[in-house]
Amino acid sequence: MMRKIPIRPKQIFNGERAASKEEPKLEIDKEGNILPHDEPAEEHRSEHEAELEREKRTNTREDQADGDDRDGSHHVGERARKEAPSQQTEDKLTREEMKYKKEDHIMPDFRELKRALEEQVGLNKSFDVVFREMVFGGSKVGIFYYNGFAKDTVLTAILDRLSYADGLGDSLNSNRAEEKTLSDSPIHHAITEEKGDKRVQLFMDALIPHIQVKQTNKLSEVIDNVSMGASAFFFEGSSSAIIVDTKNFPVRSTEEPDLERVVRGSRDGFVETLLTNVTLVRRRIRDPRLKLEIMRAGRRTHTDICLAYIDDICDHDLVEAIRDKIKTVKVDGLPLAEKQLEEAIVGTGWNPYPMVRYSERPDVVSVHLLEGHVAVFVDTSPSVMIMPTTFFHHVQHAEEYRQTPMTGSYLRWVRFIGIMASLFLLPLWFLLVTSPELKPAGLEFIGPQKAAKLPLLLQFLIAELGIDLMRMAAVHTPSPLATAMGLVAAILVGDVAVKTGLFVNEVILYLAVAAVGTFATPSYELSLANRLTRLALLLLAAVFKVPGLVIGTTVWFIYLATRRSYNAPYMWPFIPFNFKALNHIMVRKPFLSVKTRMSLTKTSDSTRQPEQ
Repeated sequence: MMRKIPIRPKQIFNGERAASKEEPKLEIDKEGNILPHDEPAEEHRSEHEAELEREKRTNTREDQADGDDRDGSHHVGERARKEAPSQQTEDKLTREEMKYKKEDHIMPDFRELKRALEEQVGLNKSFDVVFREMVFGGSKVGIFYYNGFAKDTVLTAILDRLSYADGLGDSLNSNRAEEKTLSDSPIHHAITEEKGDKRVQLFMDALIPHIQVKQTNKLSEVIDNVSMGASAFFFEGSSSAIIVDTKNFPVRSTEEPDLERVVRGSRDGFVETLLTNVTLVRRRIRDPRLKLEIMRAGRRTHTDICLAYIDDICDHDLVEAIRDKIKTVKVDGLPLAEKQLEEAIVGTGWNPYPMVRYSERPDVVSVHLLEGHVAVFVDTSPSVMIMPTTFFHHVQHAEEYRQTPMTGSYLRWVRFIGIMASLFLLPLWFLLVTSPELKPAGLEFIGPQKAAKLPLLLQFLIAELGIDLMRMAAVHTPSPLATAMGLVAAILVGDVAVKTGLFVNEVILYLAVAAVGTFATPSYELSLANRLTRLALLLLAAVFKVPGLVIGTTVWFIYLATRRSYNAPYMWPFIPFNFKALNHIMVRKPFLSVKTRMSLTKTSDSTRQPEQ
């Protein structure tokens, strides 16, 4: 027969007590500033502290009034500007609030514990912060979690198991019973032997049915883990807590990414959950030497960052350099995930060309890990950074490796031609039209048959801006309306512009070819950078003719050749020249003929196939 346990009535929280009172009217000075109240911020402060606080606020108002009378509003504004922001924040908090805000140890008294949680995480202010009080085995237990992260099934199973503690309430005070219930346990955790820790050990060893459990006596560690989705169990009278991993993040399905579709191949892609992403890679690389290091960045967001590499293949100097860069990131947060982290650790500045490769495909990331690259996963992002990378990494696609070597090589060359056309077709055509003496024999037909109302350069610029405008509109257009928008752009805009004489047919034709080459570029970031380069070369050809195009192309090439991505030359293997590696880039080799890894990554083990 179960023993009944008396439960004390629930106390009214300070926030509820304060809400029941009539709120005092706000006092406003002549400049519109809200003055602090005379009443103490918390009802349970001592009378002495309240009196000191009232005197301090009264003196502050008198000093401000005297300052206004003597110097006017200029004196008040000058004093406010001189005061440091941190000092202003501390002045707005009482001594008790500052005490609980900086508290890091777990208080045995639930009343003080909840006050600390009120100041540090907004308990009773934020609706999703929950502190549930229950009684198990004669002990008062507080469950602390964020409502959106808690997994109901796991917590329900734990609470169901804790209900068996009712018969152990008296045994917690018996040394003989402790010897029986607290036997040698396979669970290894720190036992500090502080007040109430024997009770925590009993709950941890025998009563919480979960595989990821941890004990701690630091409130900051509890708050950090709960903010990541865990749930914390506090025990009244104990200075320790138990953290249980019960996270349940909202996540979409691992569908194929839109930017890296293939005709044949896997259809899964990364999502916004870090654990799911690393599991997709772990499923493909079952090597125990695959290391996944977890780090954090962002003072407020505490964003999880995972460094992935194969220990006996990668260059450890590269791993150390990336790790050190991430540790030096001191920012408020990384809400835009991998892009902000890239700018923080790579430092591209105003360079439009991508220094890292992004991928949303687990198979692509796995291939690069086997080549000796380092992958950086950032929580809340489906894109994974691959480092180091070169210009030629951005022009390869998984579709080439899903076909036969001959077909894959053909597709690769077609893609190269499209990328070159997106860069140089428009400047070359414009140069031949504006300088007819440069036309080779047999190409006299190049050029418009009749002049348009707008200059050629202006036509190109308007058409370029129009394509970018349509691209941005397509992103914000619902899928059912995307086809209708394409028809409007192609028929109503393009056709009418030619018939009215504003544009020349050839301008639309060559610009469409260049746009197709841009869209055929596998890397979205590289296609945007090539578009800016095309505009610059077009302007140089229009202003300086042949010297402008030649000098512009030379400067562009030298600029890329001098870039480095974590000590890797950006134009490798063209500069510095490596014939064997360049041959692998130009031609898609059969799988078994590639026996060594590329020298760019300086791998510890360069052999791709075991020796027979």
